[in-house]
Amino acid sequence: MKRHKFLCLGLAAGILFSVCQAEEPIKTIAFGSCLKQTRPQPIWESVRAGKPDVFVLLGDNIYGDTRDMEKLKGKWDTFDAFPEFKKLRADSRLLAIWDDHDYGENDAGREFPKKAESQKLFLDFLGEPTGTQRRRTPGIYDSVTIGPTGKRVQFILLDTRYFRSALKRAPKREKGKGPYGPNDSDKAEILGEAQWKWLEETLREPADLRVIASSIQVVSTTHGWETWGNFPKERERLLALLGKTKANGVLILSGDRHSAEISKLEGALPYPLFDVTSSAMNQKQRPQDEENPNRVGERYFEENFGLLKIDWSKPGPPVTMEIRDLRGKVVRTARLAF
Repeated sequence: MKRHKFLCLGLAAGILFSVCQAEEPIKTIAFGSCLKQTRPQPIWESVRAGKPDVFVLLGDNIYGDTRDMEKLKGKWDTFDAFPEFKKLRADSRLLAIWDDHDYGENDAGREFPKKAESQKLFLDFLGEPTGTQRRRTPGIYDSVTIGPTGKRVQFILLDTRYFRSALKRAPKREKGKGPYGPNDSDKAEILGEAQWKWLEETLREPADLRVIASSIQVVSTTHGWETWGNFPKERERLLALLGKTKANGVLILSGDRHSAEISKLEGALPYPLFDVTSSAMNQKQRPQDEENPNRVGERYFEENFGLLKIDWSKPGPPVTMEIRDLRGKVVRTARLAF
């Protein structure tokens, strides 16, 4: 069943979809991941200085890591009380997905026993209205289309946790890589069939730019940590679906890696597929090498957030993708013209 978050609805190809017609098109989208709720969060000042129309939380929005739902709620409340974050929520539209640590357990998937309870707390934090389809359906996936005709941005918010099969350990851990390897089983899945059906319908909706939020990387596949590369048939299915639906203007936002980078996949679609990874906003780790043959430029290891700038004056539209540091300075950038 389609999810409907807004009262402003549209109809295309017989499919009902959520769309909010804005007077002004979205020009700036900020995003980031990996926030420790008990640590200082000075980065919000720089995020707000970028004046984003929308901010997308990409997962690990808190470090919950508990099966005690009272404790998990308390951690969401701690994050929500940060003054600068509250100012951002007042200034910008907030969208969000989750990853393992705010889901409730490190690297967990569908086996996590408190996933339904955790979903309720996540949607409570977002202020999801009572009775919406997102409240009634397992998983937190959703889509929102914002903007006037000809300048519509579709946000596709994936759930890579609720339905995901358990990770498979690599037979032998290679030097410089994480512990996981690819699972080629036909039964191994990330999204689950209901979410796949919804995704195909969503990709057929009219939009001029499509931003897919995935908590884990799609383009970078071989570093041995969490990635769509751990489920190669699911990744192939995603790329095939983008081609099958002739989805235009797609780019991917991801988090999780405690470093930032821009990845580019050529040849899979009629246009390059970019995956912009922003991590971490205040939970950085020490630099280490990580394999990614699709990387554009170098990784960035300090606190960061991402910013997309859309140029609606030109056909496409062209999108400038940026990684910005704690002070808001651009440290990595690339440009996408469809």
